[in-house]
Amino acid sequence: MKKKFIFITLLLIVGILLSSCSNYNFKPTIEYKIQDFTMIDQRGETVTLDSLKGQPWIAMFFFTNCKTICQPMTLNMSIIQEKLVEKGLEDYKIVGFSVDPERDTPEALAKYLDFFTVPDDSKWHLLTGYDQKFIEQFALQSFKTLVKKPENDDQVIHGSSFYLVDENGVAVKYYNGYSEEENSANAVPYDEIALDLETLIENMKKK
Repeated sequence: MKKKFIFITLLLIVGILLSSCSNYNFKPTIEYKIQDFTMIDQRGETVTLDSLKGQPWIAMFFFTNCKTICQPMTLNMSIIQEKLVEKGLEDYKIVGFSVDPERDTPEALAKYLDFFTVPDDSKWHLLTGYDQKFIEQFALQSFKTLVKKPENDDQVIHGSSFYLVDENGVAVKYYNGYSEEENSANAVPYDEIALDLETLIENMKKK
């Protein structure tokens, strides 16, 4: 009788834990409506805000000639995708906006992505096909972040955040996309990002 009671108790505890995991309550922390755009990705395909709608996506700003944080950020994004693959998720995209569009042709972007071992490159859109002035105002208006190319310098100033954008084209949360201290409070929250994206997908399917 005692063993039966212990077994039932364990089942109840497991049930509670599973229920708490499935009922994770995603809370948006920002509400940035992304402005319309038409761009070209690393495959030479046209990508618009409308073409991305219907699925959530993770966004970042980067450039291929970056000598500091861009490669680590791209690597971190590939780690996040590994976690998405482990969860069996399919309904998402990964979007990178080049902050150096004159240099970053589709060919340069394709070569850059080939440098990384990404689990599924079909989900990635590394974007270009606009001028420097556009990306600077687009980053500020849509993501509230600074992009600036100084004169006489081939390095572009930009932020290191990752942004979670919902299926309607609204940025709802941002995270550290780069950290030198992976065990600190400022570490890249890989699991949190994957869980938030999973929750957005689940909520989207319930609508």
